[in-house]
Amino acid sequence: MKAVFYTEFEKPPVIESLPDPTPTQDGVVVEVKATGVCRSDWHGWMGHDSDVTLPHVPGHELAGVVVETGKDVTRWKKGDRITVPFVGGWGTWAECASGNHQVCPTQFQPGFTHWGSFAEYVAINYADTNLVRLPDSIEFTSAASLGCRFVTSFRAIVDQGQVTAGQWVAIHGCGGVGLSAIMIANALGANVIAIDINDQTLEFAKSIGAAAVINGRNKSSAEIVEAVRELSDGGVHVSVDALGHPTTCYNSVANLRRRGKHIQVGLMAGDHANAPIPLGLVIAWELEVLGSHGMQAHRYPEMLSMIKVGKLQPYKLIGNTISLEESIDALMNMPQFNQIGVTVIDRF
Repeated sequence: MKAVFYTEFEKPPVIESLPDPTPTQDGVVVEVKATGVCRSDWHGWMGHDSDVTLPHVPGHELAGVVVETGKDVTRWKKGDRITVPFVGGWGTWAECASGNHQVCPTQFQPGFTHWGSFAEYVAINYADTNLVRLPDSIEFTSAASLGCRFVTSFRAIVDQGQVTAGQWVAIHGCGGVGLSAIMIANALGANVIAIDINDQTLEFAKSIGAAAVINGRNKSSAEIVEAVRELSDGGVHVSVDALGHPTTCYNSVANLRRRGKHIQVGLMAGDHANAPIPLGLVIAWELEVLGSHGMQAHRYPEMLSMIKVGKLQPYKLIGNTISLEESIDALMNMPQFNQIGVTVIDRF
């Protein structure tokens, strides 16, 4: 198979011809029809993720067709259209038994713990637990855009944040995660404030549901927090750091109203892993600080139903479709934030 392949961190990947994968007894092989290019893939390539071992094939936001199944697989067959969470559970731990496969102690992550989907084919383990059936009405590119960004935002807004109509929600950072969160919170009837440093991105945020926007490029943390509090009449009910930076994390906690919820979605890797937050405010105002790490396969039906009836329109978040060859530059240039929306590989 043809795949993006790297043997050293931070060195340019190459297009390589590699052996086709074979399924484990409980796994499947998927022909990749589309796969997203995500900042998490960049973190892996930089060596920030301890799960990545060299040599490696990146990619975790995928949609495709099952082409081969292991002998113990019962729910899937050749030809099934599928997508998959970027975090999969073994299905045997207490966390899995409680329905929380996204925090399985021995979780499976294509593109991290195993070779991923920047390739013509990818092997997915524990298929009966982790695969998601893709409705015919949802195109592969749209399904790939769900990836880790849209589904993580769905869990952050719906399950962790428990956002309801009329609440104020702040989204710090309007990349793929942030734009997804804006669309989802707006669909639930919330009033969304989008914060970013790019006017064009903020205009797009308004077009998908942001009620107000703040350009924080030349503003201090205190100014951003005050602007959010003024717009939301004293602070937001739920705030999301969708970027993963000490500044956006701090601002997201600080702009909450009393008993508000901060949701950390953006990865805090490398030197950012131990970012400071205003803990005095957390204590005094009884704030909640929550993480959001993927979404379980069994939670997809609610989201897919909202897509099917048009309440959520993830295809609007696709900024660009590219070839496998073009994905190398897209991966290496990810920190430049020069692309609005989600980039999806759909040509192999």
